[in-house]
Amino acid sequence: MRAETKAHLALLGANLFYGISYTAAKAVMPSLIQPSAFILIRVSLAALLFWSSIIWTKRTGSTIRKKDIPMLVLGGLFGVAMNQLLFFEGLSRTLPIHASILMMCTPLFIWGLSCFLGKESLNLIKIIGLSLGVSGAILLMSSNQTLAITGATWLGDLLVLLNAISYAIYLILIKPLMSRYRPVVVIRWVFLFGWLFVLPFGWNDFQTIDWSLFTAVDYTIVVFIVVCVTFLSYLWNVYALRHVSPSTAGVYIYLQPVFAAVVSMSIAGEKMTIQKLLAALLVFTGVYLANFYKSRIKGTQ
Repeated sequence: MRAETKAHLALLGANLFYGISYTAAKAVMPSLIQPSAFILIRVSLAALLFWSSIIWTKRTGSTIRKKDIPMLVLGGLFGVAMNQLLFFEGLSRTLPIHASILMMCTPLFIWGLSCFLGKESLNLIKIIGLSLGVSGAILLMSSNQTLAITGATWLGDLLVLLNAISYAIYLILIKPLMSRYRPVVVIRWVFLFGWLFVLPFGWNDFQTIDWSLFTAVDYTIVVFIVVCVTFLSYLWNVYALRHVSPSTAGVYIYLQPVFAAVVSMSIAGEKMTIQKLLAALLVFTGVYLANFYKSRIKGTQ
């Protein structure tokens, strides 16, 4: 299997986990765990998993050059601490529909920053793909809900928007390191520095958690969020960046509403409608045009 194909499968799997997490995280947050405490748990345990992987991964190529340490520190700040804290804190202050739509701004920020830095170029096909993806995701997530931004949700909306910007910065910052180190080495250091940033924000809320209230299902959800949504998803994303551009990785965010809807229908009994089928078609078409479509007209890709 080609490395690029594996990268796309990794992005697909990571965003599948992200889509499931919308339903899973709501089951324990904030009723059992406050957002900042949940992030501390995620980052702490995931960091332990990444560092314990030294046992079963090759040690060669694990030495980090001093000149790359500042970039790894920034990766921990933007890709772990700010990314996760801003999203969970924002989600607790706004509507899920707002958070889902604002997260779809990430590819826009990635392409905008990449174009500004001269690392990406836009063309008509990619713009059409981006537009279709946004349209499909909005159509899916706005079913029977309001899109109005009110005074009660503006702070949460702002935090989620800042999270999208933070994640875009992270993908662009971390991309150059993929050509010099193995993915697990990069993400190992990113999470270590991210944990140092998260610890002061989540420690107090972590101490207030009443673990006696947790059921077996609650513990299973926490394990899923740590192992699948955090450990595997970050590892797969950073692996994919070795073979695809940051903008390609960002566009896969459009698949999250589709996966989230499937989970909702399976668990909550939500019904499939023509509107949802149309939305899914728009999303997948947008991802295809933005990433896989190769125009035969010279100079358009």
